[in-house]
Amino acid sequence: MPKKTTEKTKRFVVITTDSTRRGVFGGYLEKSDLDKQTATLIEARMAIYWSAATKGVLGLASIGPQKGSKITPSVPTIELNGVTSIMDCTPKAVTKWQNGGWD
Repeated sequence: MPKKTTEKTKRFVVITTDSTRRGVFGGYLEKSDLDKQTATLIEARMAIYWSAATKGVLGLASIGPQKGSKITPSVPTIELNGVTSIMDCTPKAVTKWQNGGWD
């Protein structure tokens, strides 16, 4: 069984993808190649919807998904293409992402 990753060993980030893919994901950054617009996340979740209280995509990285947001359960690993941004999360945001939620 793989070792559980913590924020002490990996960066928890929010990743956005291009207009073709239109995804917003949170998880621990395993690897990225911005020249190729790819990234791999572990313990990844997807933000399907974030409430106005979240204050946009940057809010997902700053304060995390707020009440009314829709965050999927986590998957062990996801490889993303079309990466347009990688944002470090605050400790507060990491906790909110990890709690998930589908209000």
